[in-house]
Amino acid sequence: MRRISPYIHQNNHWPNFTWNNDELQLLLGAVRNLQGKLMGKMEAIGFNLKSEAVLQTLTLDVLKSTEIEGEILNADQVRSSIARKLGMDISGLVPSDRNTDGMVDMMIDATQKFTDKLSKKRLFSWHAALFPLGKSGMYEINVAKWRTDSTGPMQVISGAMGKEKVHFEAPHSDLLEPEMRAFITWFNTEKKLDPVIKAAVAHLWFITIHPFDDGNGRIARTLTDMLLARSDESAQRFYSMSAQIRKERKQYYDILEKTQKGNLNITEWLNWFLNCLHNSLKNTDEVLGKILLKSKFWKRHETTIFNKRQLQIVNKLLDGFEGKLTSSKWAKIGKCSGDTALRDIQDMVTKGVLKKENAGGRSTNYEINFNF
Repeated sequence: MRRISPYIHQNNHWPNFTWNNDELQLLLGAVRNLQGKLMGKMEAIGFNLKSEAVLQTLTLDVLKSTEIEGEILNADQVRSSIARKLGMDISGLVPSDRNTDGMVDMMIDATQKFTDKLSKKRLFSWHAALFPLGKSGMYEINVAKWRTDSTGPMQVISGAMGKEKVHFEAPHSDLLEPEMRAFITWFNTEKKLDPVIKAAVAHLWFITIHPFDDGNGRIARTLTDMLLARSDESAQRFYSMSAQIRKERKQYYDILEKTQKGNLNITEWLNWFLNCLHNSLKNTDEVLGKILLKSKFWKRHETTIFNKRQLQIVNKLLDGFEGKLTSSKWAKIGKCSGDTALRDIQDMVTKGVLKKENAGGRSTNYEINFNF
């Protein structure tokens, strides 16, 4: 008895995707409208603020794309790596490790050279950047090569050992060369599709082929950013699709699984993708608001004198400090004694830079004073 093919890539007409244009037009129009408004708004804010917005967005994109896969990078290292590679002159740069630099290298190459063609060589260079030691965690993987399935089929699995659930099984490794050749050709030659729709199709297509041992999700999201840069006709990134996918991670994996087990009509996937992108664009106002507030802060304190520790920690607070700032945390971050930390803080309070938080508790917490 012939087994019914459970996955989309096993369909006889794969990868001839179809969708209902009429169902998507209203949402696509809303997305394109928000993209245009955002690009116009950013053009009006000046070079320095625009550069800060790009730095914030790319930092968020790198952090959240890796976080979706369960890997946590150091935010200061990511920010510093991006600033160095874009030639930005900012304070507080810290050294960054090879894993961080690799992820940043891939993102910078895709977004700053968004008009360049995709190639097998380029994808391999991205993969090599992601895994500089040739390992994923403790396990050796094929780096800068298509996977070989030497230990069995490539599957997406969840659940405890013995109770695993297979969510998806990728095409056999023997098929990867022609599969990826078809994908790369389409990526470079398809000109009729709206670039936003093309980004959604590319994301699904690439992650369904799953050509590498690891890193497929991060590379799929990088390809998405590359095509969204084409849709904006700009290398400057002011919104993060990866950050929004991180917020909607459960829905992301649910719609992927449903689509990959469905037929070639991918209207539902495209609808989810457009909604996610729409939410990402709306949330950009929050990022822009923080950047403008930071600019007002430094304008207010352009003549205020800071020592090295104070400048370092104030910058951390402005860039999004995790948790509450106490004198003990100040001492730890500034690598100083508790008494020195308290003197630093009291000096900043006197100068109107910091203020005590209203919330009570056993420890006194401090925050930036935005009462200009």
